[in-house]
Amino acid sequence: MELMVLLNALVTRLLFVLHSLIGVWRVTAVKKEPKYWLLALLNLLLCLETGLTLKFKQGRGYKWFSPAIFLYLICTVPSLWLLEIHHGTQYCGNEPGAVQVNISNQDFNQSRDSGHGSEGTDHHIIQTAKVFVNQLSTICETVWTLALHQTFLLLLVVGRWLLPIGVEITRDQLSQLLLMFVGTAADILEFASETLDIEDVRKNYALINAILAVWTWSMLQFPLDLAVQHIGCKPTASTRRIPSLLLCRYSAELWNIGVSLFIQDGPFFIVRSILMGHFRIFNQMLVFFTAKNILVVTLQLYRLAVITLDFRATILQKSRKGEVSCCPCEPYKTSTHATAEQDTKMKEFVAFPPKEESQAPSEDK
Repeated sequence: MELMVLLNALVTRLLFVLHSLIGVWRVTAVKKEPKYWLLALLNLLLCLETGLTLKFKQGRGYKWFSPAIFLYLICTVPSLWLLEIHHGTQYCGNEPGAVQVNISNQDFNQSRDSGHGSEGTDHHIIQTAKVFVNQLSTICETVWTLALHQTFLLLLVVGRWLLPIGVEITRDQLSQLLLMFVGTAADILEFASETLDIEDVRKNYALINAILAVWTWSMLQFPLDLAVQHIGCKPTASTRRIPSLLLCRYSAELWNIGVSLFIQDGPFFIVRSILMGHFRIFNQMLVFFTAKNILVVTLQLYRLAVITLDFRATILQKSRKGEVSCCPCEPYKTSTHATAEQDTKMKEFVAFPPKEESQAPSEDK
């Protein structure tokens, strides 16, 4: 097993576990109930996955799916749910930074004085750590929750980059996937922060749960790699059907369209339309992003129509020429056999020239 592959696999999963534990700590601090530390047991699934991956895959990834990313979602999403539902019991002033700096300087001076008078350097380090944790606890809940959302999405992208890739995905495909994830993460963060910050939404508990459910549903696209990998096809009877042929040739494009319509832009558009149509909630940003979702959905449907028409034209053209193929993205059988027969005849012609030409010189003599 390569050292870098092992190091990347372990460091990435360690970052996942650390971020998940920070989320659990915030939940226990907000709820003031130690029982929520039981959420940390979910990280045992990630530890189990790490051991199995190192043993059977030598630390490398799987085809079309990343179990580490999926288990990271399982470990972190429940904490974010609880924080969003609890939301905002602390007061956030207009300039919280200045207040926190003053508190920090005073507390650190006290810890330094107590450290010199008692047990020396070790005690000073412990006191400094306690002051730092207390300082973090003074930050209001809304800032903490937004920071966890932001770091969560950033870690999903960075973690997918650091995780060792499998043999089925190339670095070019990985770079395409990461660029897609960056845009996707920005849209998801905007959806969660923009809709949940509306005051009328915060007063409706059922609406909060619905928005968080759509947000969780949109996060499920991160463990999947189908948007950049072609499924391919094999010469079987089922691949001669039109839907199978279409999926064979345009698998990555169709998956990208499906993600946009059914996992991200489609559900986001439905939620925002309900907010404006049923609950009469209007603001400038909500209207703008609703229009953006409409535009994206329309363009994806247009792209689907273009792909379908191009595929239909290709099938009709090949059928008129009498060419039969198990899949439009594979070499055609008829043309392949014809080329092979032509090559065989050419070799025979070179090895055994016609009798008339070979006998002509002897007659002249």
